[in-house]
Formats: sequence, structure tokens, C-alpha cells
Amino acid sequence: MKKMLSLLLTVILCLTMAVSVIAEDTAAQMSGITVADIQKYGNLVLSVSGTDLMAEGFSYGDIVDVTINGQVYEMPVGSNFADVDQGEMICRVVVKEEPKEDYVILAINMGDLATTAGIAVKQTTEEAPGFLWEYNEGVQTPVAVTIGMKEKGGYYDQWTIRQLVRSEKREDYPGLTDAEFANFRMIRAGRIADGKLYRSSSPVNPEIGRNTYADAAAAEAGVKTFINLADNEETMRLYEGFNDSYYAKQQIIALNLGVDFSADSFREGLAKGLRFIATGEAPYLIHCNEGKDRAGFTSAILECLMGATADEVVADYMITYHNYYGVELGTEQYDIIAGSNIMKSLATSFGLETIEGADLQACAEKYLLSIGLTQEEISAVQTALGE
Repeated sequence: MKKMLSLLLTVILCLTMAVSVIAEDTAAQMSGITVADIQKYGNLVLSVSGTDLMAEGFSYGDIVDVTINGQVYEMPVGSNFADVDQGEMICRVVVKEEPKEDYVILAINMGDLATTAGIAVKQTTEEAPGFLWEYNEGVQTPVAVTIGMKEKGGYYDQWTIRQLVRSEKREDYPGLTDAEFANFRMIRAGRIADGKLYRSSSPVNPEIGRNTYADAAAAEAGVKTFINLADNEETMRLYEGFNDSYYAKQQIIALNLGVDFSADSFREGLAKGLRFIATGEAPYLIHCNEGKDRAGFTSAILECLMGATADEVVADYMITYHNYYGVELGTEQYDIIAGSNIMKSLATSFGLETIEGADLQACAEKYLLSIGLTQEEISAVQTALGE
């Protein structure tokens, strides 16, 4: 009897402690935070470090309520932007010993949170870095932010399966060719002719250590026309080694686009880039920084325009995730990434529930008309990319 009573008391004590921990975690809250900076794509850099936020009881996979300038937004705590679907919000927390790399960023994956939250408006500039944020009238600065727990571990399973690890060191990818390491490849989909259209990471931006490999691959392929989705003219030319690159001696258009595909500035810039293809000399190469998101979307639009199937579009897009992260076809991770990225962004742009079974060429033509291209210009792009 005494043993049973002792066991019962132990169980009660454990349950009490568990409830106490859950209550403590659920009540986690951090106030007194402000927006310290707004990045190029509308991401909000907070005044708190990742280490300090986690010390308050938050963890990866938690769902939090974030109050920005008096407005509440629900988002998960994650480690990378791709931890959520395109168009979804994330509280990105990076914890490292180096203070400059220990931070918290509020963002919309492939979106613009500063604009969405009504905090500021971005102006593009000719000078580097190509943009300037201006706070909206009536917004009190520094902008106040509060982070509170909504559901402990509520997003943990999704966060776990989306974890991707990438290196910027060539030696860490012994199974890839130099071109694959640079995420460089010919696009073969629909009626796109061999040797006409390529995509890659940036051949000039050294940030991710792939520029020289991409430049060499472009030179070997004889690329004549480059569509730079990421930089403005001045930023592009300021990169170390630019003047000595193969890239610098070819036809280039620098579009300085953001990552919100629905923004007017993106749509207008994309139309300008496609006109450049129509009037430029083949072969053509499309790139942003990683050659993953903006280049992936633009390539997919062109593939659809040239009659590619949904399977072809997805297959080409997902090569990037194999090159960077080793994601393999047939895995749950592969399906989640494809569904939450290119399939979703195309469906949204085309006004569809899903791209599967759709007439993607007709959808692409309608989309290009909506961003300002004429039917004649669309036909010129098709001619430029075809046999």
C-alpha cells in the first residue's frame, strides 16, 4: 500500500511539473523589441538576438503571435525562410556565437513584410545597393514589436522535414560537377531548343562562392545574353572580379527585382527582362543570386510558355534543391518543397487551384499579357527560344 501511495505521489509530482513546464512555455513572451533594419526584400531585422529570444522559452517549431506596430500576425519560429510555404510569414531565428550572425528576422517567404504590414515603402535607386526604405507617414519609429507564444511545438513536424543544409565550399560537393555546384544547367522543357536557354547562380556575386564556376560554365556554353534578376547596374559592376569575368563582356540587363512575384515592380521588371530576351542574341542565361527563387520562377514561366508539362517544370525546378541540398526525387521532403514553392507560386500567378492538368501554355500567355507584354512580344520570345 505504501509503495502504491509513493508511486501515485511520484506520478502526480511528474504531471504537476509537466503542466508547469507547459504553462511556462505557453506563457513565453518578449516585449521591448524594435525593428532595427529593413532588408532589401522587406524583411524586418529585430533589435533582439536569436540567443536572447530562445532564452525566453521559444524553440524552433513553435507558433508565435507577433505584434508589429500594433497589428498581430501568427507565424512559426524557424531557422530558414524555406521553413514555410511561399507567401507565408516566418519568425526566422539564427543562433550563432558571432554576434553579427546571431539575429531574429520577421519575413514573408518570397514576399515583402514591410510593405504588407504597412510600415514602409521601398524606393529603387541607381546607386548601390539599389534600394531605400522610407517609413510611412504616421508610423512611430523605432517600430515596436512583441513576440508571444501561441502554440508550443505547433509547427515542429513541418519544421523538421523542411530542414535543408548547404555549404559554400566546393570540396563539400564531390559528387557534383563544377557546373552543378554553380547550379548551372541548360533548360530542356517543352519546345525550348537545345543550347538556347540556361539558368544558374550568379556568375558575378561572390556571396555564395559559386560565381567563378557559373561564369566559366557560361563561357563554355557560349552564353551571349544575361538576364540578372538580382542586381542593379552599379551593384553588379562593383563585385570584385567583375571586370575580368566572361560575363562582363556580354549583353546584360540588370533588373534589381525583389522576391514578391505579385508586386507590380517584379511584374514590370520581368516584362522588361523578357523583352530583352526577345531582342537579344542566344544563348540566354537567367540568374538571381542562388538561381533558385527568382530565376526558378522566371524559368518556369518560360517553360510553361514553351509548352512544358507540370512534371517537366517541377523536375527542372527541383534540380536546384538537389544541387544545393541533396534533396532526392521520391522523398516526402521533395514533394513538400515542390508543392510549397514552384507549384504554389505558378498556381497563384495563373489564378489556379493547382497547375496539374492545366493548359500551362495558355496560362503563361495570359499571365504575360497581364504584366504588360503584347501578343507580338510573346511570340518573339517563343521564336527566340524555339528551333
